[in-house]
Amino acid sequence: MLTLHCPNCGVHADETDLHAEGEAHLKRFGPDSSDDDFHDYMFQRQNPKGVHFERWKHVYGCGKYFLAARCTATLEVFGTYSAQTHEPPQAIKDAISAKRPGWSWGDFS
Repeated sequence: MLTLHCPNCGVHADETDLHAEGEAHLKRFGPDSSDDDFHDYMFQRQNPKGVHFERWKHVYGCGKYFLAARCTATLEVFGTYSAQTHEPPQAIKDAISAKRPGWSWGDFS
């Protein structure tokens, strides 16, 4: 079972208390964007086998959103962090790099 730490309320919750909200760190476009930009934002998502950044909601807890870095193949969690950040904290990037040599945040940004 997947267990994540909610950085908002400090609770370690299993997946039955949480709701996956999809891919994190998506670039959103304003009203002046092209149809292609809007299409890509709505429909083009990464679906990797390996490291992935996701948005979660602590539904049966504080009700707030947070982000998680985890491996989709093994369910290994590298860390969770505030939803108000534009990229993962350096400690999480370092934890991923230590276990996945050659991994780079540049592949996601």
